Amino acid sequence: MNFDFSDDQKEFRAGVRRYLAEKCPLTVARRVLDGPETHAAEVWQGLAELGCLGAAIPEAYGGAGLGALEVCVVAEEIGRACAPVPFSSSVYLATEAVLRFGSEAQKKSWLPRLASGAVIGTLAVAEGTEAPVEGKLKTTFAGGAITGTKLPVADGEAAHIAVVLAGQSLVLVDLTGAGVTRSRVDTIDPARKYARIVFAGAKAEVLGAAGEGWRQLAEIQDAAAVYMAFEQTGGAEAAMWMARDYALERYAFGRPIGSQQAIKHKLADMYIKLELARSNAYFGAMMLSGRGADLPVAAAAARVAANDAYIFAAQENVQTHGGIGFTWAADPQFHYRRARLLAHALGAPAQWKERLVTALERRNIA
Repeated sequence: MNFDFSDDQKEFRAGVRRYLAEKCPLTVARRVLDGPETHAAEVWQGLAELGCLGAAIPEAYGGAGLGALEVCVVAEEIGRACAPVPFSSSVYLATEAVLRFGSEAQKKSWLPRLASGAVIGTLAVAEGTEAPVEGKLKTTFAGGAITGTKLPVADGEAAHIAVVLAGQSLVLVDLTGAGVTRSRVDTIDPARKYARIVFAGAKAEVLGAAGEGWRQLAEIQDAAAVYMAFEQTGGAEAAMWMARDYALERYAFGRPIGSQQAIKHKLADMYIKLELARSNAYFGAMMLSGRGADLPVAAAAARVAANDAYIFAAQENVQTHGGIGFTWAADPQFHYRRARLLAHALGAPAQWKERLVTALERRNIA
């Protein structure tokens, strides 16, 4: 595979990294984790001003007119910083859904506001702890109104609009309108707030063709899986370097703990899993940017590898820090929390493994 980002894309990534390093250190994540805020609003607005939120949105709709690869490089830096912002919900999911399936009127109405950060979007599919199954959703849509409960919804408190799977269709709902009730749901990562959303005859409109919701959802999730893989590789790399730095500065018995073979092996294993995840993410980016036929395979492979890399790096980072790594005051918790949360953000890891097998089987049959 011969794929890499262009010099302009790398420069864009470097600019986002500098911005997040200055404006979004882990103290910001701690503030949101400990406090009532739904997200770091000042960081969100800064990302909008840099063009990150509208990177994939055409200029005709108020975006930067760049593309999927630019979203990938921003996602990697969001993960590296463990930023407490609704980037995945609004950009990977809601914006992607409107871009792919929205009518001209829907695009003109929502995309400029999504690009500017004035509107935050999300995707609502699940109705509880069990995986959603086609034909068994209780949320209904009829006569331009939606009724039902979605739980958990990522960034559900902060969002202004939601793309909701109701029955067999995707519908677009203005969450600021009548008939919508929201309440916070506790998760492992309070720096990313989740919610329960109850719809009681709320006004909604179909996104794309009626009855095509599950097919549309699969397309949105494939794209989101690639973007999220970059976010996870960024987080995994940050966790690895955090562990490395601590291993060099922490002394035991007169020598840095990084000189111990057991610690060296932890770091080496982190690096190997990270590079495997990155190679799969790059393949996914190549398929996504070119709308390649292998996107379902690439997206699932990237999702599986990135899940594994980030969870492993986050766990080993805690272990490398020893007893202090488990404390509230220490920083390893942020990547551990985020790794666990993102692993289930698009469905359970086991679902994506099954999805990878199914995609490979279909490709081989074809």
